[in-house]
Amino acid sequence: MFTPKYPTPDTAPTPTVIQPQTTAPAPVHATPAPVAPAASVSKRPTVQLTPGSALALAAGGGAVVLVVGAVLVSLLLAVAITGVSVAVVAVVLRLLIKDLNKGR
Repeated sequence: MFTPKYPTPDTAPTPTVIQPQTTAPAPVHATPAPVAPAASVSKRPTVQLTPGSALALAAGGGAVVLVVGAVLVSLLLAVAITGVSVAVVAVVLRLLIKDLNKGR
């Protein structure tokens, strides 16, 4: 029941390498192909935003800001509630210890 079950080995045949047939050599007097002018390295393609994509980008950014803000506020609220509860426990313990010492 707890012994591992190994899959059967792959039964696919091993691929065979087919050597391309050699063709007749190109003529020596062939004219070279025209070469396109090299593009400038420093020039990058620009991103063009349409009004619809700019609106979607702004809406997405606003949604991210709202979500991050809600998470941060909830974390701050959790820390504040924890601090208040620890303070209340400390006051109650102090009163109990004071009451016990008074009774002696």
